[in-house]
Amino acid sequence: MNKMSKCSMLTLAVLMSACQTIPSVAVADNASAAAEVKAADPAPAPAPAPATVAEPKAAAASPVAPPPPPVASSKEEPVSMITPMAERNATIRGTGYAVISTQNHRNPAQQRLMAIRASKLDAYRALTEQVYGQQLDATTTVAEMMITSDTFRTRVQGIIYGAVLESITPIGDDTYETTLSLDGRVVNDLRVLYLSQMASARRR
Repeated sequence: MNKMSKCSMLTLAVLMSACQTIPSVAVADNASAAAEVKAADPAPAPAPAPATVAEPKAAAASPVAPPPPPVASSKEEPVSMITPMAERNATIRGTGYAVISTQNHRNPAQQRLMAIRASKLDAYRALTEQVYGQQLDATTTVAEMMITSDTFRTRVQGIIYGAVLESITPIGDDTYETTLSLDGRVVNDLRVLYLSQMASARRR
């Protein structure tokens, strides 16, 4: 009986010590396993720092020298005969004259009206000469080293439109003066129109 109780007591003591050592062994095994896993896994990469936007630095205010002014050429292009008149003169003027007493009418009032009309047509002729020029025919005859005949013939032909009547002025008691003006921008248009009409007339 005593032997049996001793044996059972020893068995219980062994079981109790075994029960106490099993949890410690399990805990040790768990700790070693966690250490192995920790050693196997690489360390987590550090989180990237938030990107910072670099603010543009204000440029230092440095005085900028202005560009030098363009140097005007001392030599100007000479005005030639083929330069359009609109580039040489903005406005051209023509003046015409007429005598009152030479008009073919008996009524003095009608003579004045006819003189005004004649002076206006003379002013148109002056404008036409400036726009188109005039055709000049000259004949000179020399005999025995002396001029026996000297003849000039002039002819003016052209179209004038857009002329502005500036003034009709009586000069003295027997003459009228009429002044017309023509914008230089119209001069080239008149020349082109005239040349096209001349070309079409030659084709016929």
